[in-house]
Amino acid sequence: MTTSITAGWCVYMVRCADGTFYTGITTDPARRLLEHNGTARGARYTRARRPVQMVYQEPAPSRSAAGQREWQLRRLSKKQKEALLHGDAQQG
Repeated sequence: MTTSITAGWCVYMVRCADGTFYTGITTDPARRLLEHNGTARGARYTRARRPVQMVYQEPAPSRSAAGQREWQLRRLSKKQKEALLHGDAQQG
């Protein structure tokens, strides 16, 4: 379930090369994906697990709301995250 976010804050999830997920927030998902895959600005977690692929984006009305949703998604099990990506369940 990847939607295009054009402005404002969003929560995103990437799948790392080792099959794990990384969740974050940004105002520019395309830039953030490039950072995760090719620069030192990528998260320490993803730098060791490149390449990463954007698998989920969700708009948020504010930075605060994005941070709260990020926290909710990070608490999900891997199985729950997979279900969210496949549209099998609404999480949180």
